Amino acid sequence: MFTDYPKLPLLLTREQASVFLGIDPKSFDKYVRSSDELPRFMVGRQERFTVQTLNDFIMNHSIS
Repeated sequence: MFTDYPKLPLLLTREQASVFLGIDPKSFDKYVRSSDELPRFMVGRQERFTVQTLNDFIMNHSIS
């Protein structure tokens, strides 16, 4: 599991989350961010994501 990311902030922006996942920000919006199953934090009107929730989302949506 991906747990050791000392250079990443606790709450990732959309752009940081897409870089973490290795996908384009537009693909992140379309395939990941649009899911109601991905927990997020709101900072004002901006969404933020944690590495742990991104990892959990990946594990829960992996194809065997």
